[in-house]
Amino acid sequence: MSKYEINELYDHTQEPFHLKHLLTDLGERTLYDAAAQCNRCGYCETVCPTYMLTGRETISARGRNQFLRLLIEGKIRDTGSAEESFSTCMLCGACSSVCYAKVPTPDLVLEGRRSKDGYGQSLPARLGMNLLLNNRGLFEFLLKIGFLLKRLGLAALAGKLGLYSFIGMPSLGAAQDSLSNAPLKFLRDIFRMDTALSPEGKKEISWAYFAPCGPNYVFPEVGLATVALLKRFFGDGVFADNFCCGLLAYNYGRITEAREFAKKNILRFEELKDILGDFAIVGDCSSCVAFMKSYEQLFTGDETWRPRAKAFASAVKDILEALPAEKLHKIKGREPAEGETVTYHDSCRACHGQGIRSEPRAALRKLVEKSFVELPESDWCCGGAGAYAFTQTSLSNSVLDRKIKNIASTQAGTVLVGATSCLLQINAGLRKKYPSAKAVHYSVFMDNLTKC
Repeated sequence: MSKYEINELYDHTQEPFHLKHLLTDLGERTLYDAAAQCNRCGYCETVCPTYMLTGRETISARGRNQFLRLLIEGKIRDTGSAEESFSTCMLCGACSSVCYAKVPTPDLVLEGRRSKDGYGQSLPARLGMNLLLNNRGLFEFLLKIGFLLKRLGLAALAGKLGLYSFIGMPSLGAAQDSLSNAPLKFLRDIFRMDTALSPEGKKEISWAYFAPCGPNYVFPEVGLATVALLKRFFGDGVFADNFCCGLLAYNYGRITEAREFAKKNILRFEELKDILGDFAIVGDCSSCVAFMKSYEQLFTGDETWRPRAKAFASAVKDILEALPAEKLHKIKGREPAEGETVTYHDSCRACHGQGIRSEPRAALRKLVEKSFVELPESDWCCGGAGAYAFTQTSLSNSVLDRKIKNIASTQAGTVLVGATSCLLQINAGLRKKYPSAKAVHYSVFMDNLTKC
């Protein structure tokens, strides 16, 4: 155990808001030991988007790891000096993928962010997480009001009048501008009314659908397509009627709430398992699925919840890996039109977070054959990264521009993605700079290709 078990990054009063240990490829490590695994070779800089665009050491993966190490050692006392370094990281994980020691830079960066006074403590963050955790009905009611205002054009009007800047939330205006979908009926509304997805009267199933917030609240067509695919190729299943996975809370400084979200989902999984036996939990936003696969890390040191979190995580699957090529069959005449090209963007938390690369490609090559073309730098981040596109606009746009140029080089008409943040971000870029193409979620594309 390292002498830096107790560190200078934060004092004992802040311990509940941090992770003391991380689960790395080299085993369980303290924060200091995880950061110290970085030997500063610089190999990560060959794939770090922010470093590749700027050439600045302080906003490279290596630079971020060293900042955290110095903070833990107490050699830097002012966490504000590292703010730019930590806040500009997209958490894409490309650095960890190429690192020989698999240094968990995204988790280390988040620890650095949590050490900043007031991080995650704003009124909107506290209120939003509290409602989503403890009063979903009211949260969804308020969200529907917001979406109604969006449909009526009042949200855009508020932006033109400068109201978002006036209330200190300019990123909210940018977010509503990028949102083309504003559904007034959520997936949870639809699936809770569908008796075929209820566990009642069932003795066993092969899958339970977990609705991430993106498909649930913004892209219900994605969840509908995923469930249709699961029924078609795997038989009977249920809707998990889950809570938010907790990724939003985890990424934005509310780690206590992240644990509570995880506990609620674990309890729901155990409840269903008691009734229905073993099954896979399938989600269709790679960011959320990757986070659920890491639930065990939230509970290191907790002998009660850790094994339960590990059991939950082991049952989780991404729809990108859940559809093996050998099971798939297309309906005659459903292949892309002659000359139409389909390409695939590796969502960061699919390829870097879960190691999912070959499975969707194998399925696509079987179904669309010569219409599929590889995307250059397919695992280059799109710059969405949750709210990053609205908080680090300049860097995000630069990252996105490179992605759009690569898409244009393929002359593809359809770009398939596996995360809802990518769906929003890439379509926003395509509308501006390559409008002949459109980003489509993998589930929606596969459903259209294989349904009778």
